[in-house]
Amino acid sequence: MDLHPGEEIIFKGRPSWRSTLGFYLGGLVLAAGAGAIVGLAKDSTWGTLVGIVVFVLVLVVGFLRRHGTQYLLTNERLEIRRGLLARHVQETRLDRVQNVNTNQSIAERVLRIGTVDFDTAGSGDSDFAFGGVAHPERVVADVDRAQRAAAQAPVPAPPDDAQI
Repeated sequence: MDLHPGEEIIFKGRPSWRSTLGFYLGGLVLAAGAGAIVGLAKDSTWGTLVGIVVFVLVLVVGFLRRHGTQYLLTNERLEIRRGLLARHVQETRLDRVQNVNTNQSIAERVLRIGTVDFDTAGSGDSDFAFGGVAHPERVVADVDRAQRAAAQAPVPAPPDDAQI
């Protein structure tokens, strides 16, 4: 991201590794099931090999999904980047953010992760959220501080040639 003059990064992050634990546990069950099926149909060596290969694939996919998502909060804007090869970027100005909410399930509270959901003015994009971030309450506090600082910043005077 190219920063504007005077723009500063307040928060830069990715979904926490803890947010992918459910994906990895599901992959472990899948790998064990695939290994058991192949082991019963062929032999236990092939079953073990298939189970290991499937779980390694699950680990790689989880890693790429997590590292393919980046969240950025500056004193002027919010940005979400998704994808490694193909890219999807969502961006909004910080002054358009009206409400900031956090959502955490019981498991997410235990893992200290959650989703920070941003409601923006006049936006039809209802899925503007930092999902799976560690300590979501800190992100909310960072947004609040940035909005307060922007509200207290002096408004620049118009140039002299703009007189009526």
